[in-house]
Amino acid sequence: MTKAVSKWGAGLLLGALMSSSASASVTEAMLGNGMKVIVKEDHRAPVVVSQIWYKVGASYETDGITGISHMLEHMMFKGTEKHGPNEFSRIISENGGRENAFTGQDYTAYFQRLEKSRLPISMELESDRMRNLVLPEEEFLKEQKVVMEERRMRTEDKPTSLTYEQFMATAFQTSPYHHPIIGWMDDIENYTIEDLRRWYEMWYAPNNATLVVAGDVESGEVIAMAKKYFGPLKPSKLTAPKPRKETKQLGPREVTVRRPAEIPYLLMGFPVPTVATAEEAWEPYALEVMAYVLDGGDSARLNKNLVRGLKVATSAGVGYDPYDRLQTLFLVEGVPTQEGTIEGVKKALLEQVMEMKKSPVTTEELDRVKAQVIASKVFEQDSVFYQAMQMGTLETIGLDWREAERYADRIREVTAEQVMAVAKKYLELDRLTTAILEPLPIESTEQSKEYNHAS
Repeated sequence: MTKAVSKWGAGLLLGALMSSSASASVTEAMLGNGMKVIVKEDHRAPVVVSQIWYKVGASYETDGITGISHMLEHMMFKGTEKHGPNEFSRIISENGGRENAFTGQDYTAYFQRLEKSRLPISMELESDRMRNLVLPEEEFLKEQKVVMEERRMRTEDKPTSLTYEQFMATAFQTSPYHHPIIGWMDDIENYTIEDLRRWYEMWYAPNNATLVVAGDVESGEVIAMAKKYFGPLKPSKLTAPKPRKETKQLGPREVTVRRPAEIPYLLMGFPVPTVATAEEAWEPYALEVMAYVLDGGDSARLNKNLVRGLKVATSAGVGYDPYDRLQTLFLVEGVPTQEGTIEGVKKALLEQVMEMKKSPVTTEELDRVKAQVIASKVFEQDSVFYQAMQMGTLETIGLDWREAERYADRIREVTAEQVMAVAKKYLELDRLTTAILEPLPIESTEQSKEYNHAS
């Protein structure tokens, strides 16, 4: 769970953001049916990225239908009255484009990357499936088996993924982040086509969606196009999700996962706020700086002290996503060396984390992190896709897309005293959750299959 792979590109990947000169070419509009349109002009290449973001994901789900947002994502390619199953993907491909979709805790998004003159094709297809999906039961039954197999391959047959899932279910008791995005297997097996139809009819509507278009386009033309294709669609009667805040943790929690695996693995987490939930606006940015002090390259503390220095870990990392919709976790992970132990890695990691509470980070460390922000900011400008993704993420979790512009300045303003303050406030051992993967012997293929089936 290093910074490079934290949830949905957390931190600088999704957060090191647009300069004020770039933001001048962003235009937004609200259609009469409640759909928001954001256009980012970038004329460096004759390409366009179109993204539809729906304000619904795993954190909107309830017991019994966990994973249904992800299941519906699969079904969105199974056809409308106008376009048959898988025709969406075929049309995009024939027009030289690429398309895909992803489901997160707080959103579901669909995107296409096309030559700029093909944008109307994307809009026609997306507007058609926004309200006109057929959802045939025979396609549903086939795709249900596909999702079950996906869960087996990506979670149940991957010890670290299974450990992460058990960790989240232990760390979150009342928050919907307790549930995996793909859903629990029992729920997947018991979906009905009516479950999907109800979910689709409620959430897949223009008043619950944001269209983000970035690339070699003229904003006025894009907004007119959006009105043509999406304007006639009827809104849904939305019911806002219940808050479902996480109850205060009253003591440390620990879960052990025993599975056939090659190496042990340790994952720890502390409850922390996000930009959307913080009482003090500066706190998420101080947590972000702390994450980079600990795990921001070869010169960061974990790599320097534990991997290269003490050599107690083959890898050690930190994960923090300031752009979750609800309270999140400050994650710390480690893998012991062949001669080391989980206990040794845990002790060393906690020593590094607790050191953040005892003394301020150095000026050199602060300067390094802030320099990384500038470098990442420049890098992000090379990707039209991530420019669009930044805006879509923020809008969908309830923040203004302009929050992107404030990221770099907020990071620059963070002081060593603020980093120490959030460490003292949130890095409490009584609120720590720990997950340990204890490897079992990797047996023969047939024995392993039998083990997995029994589980």
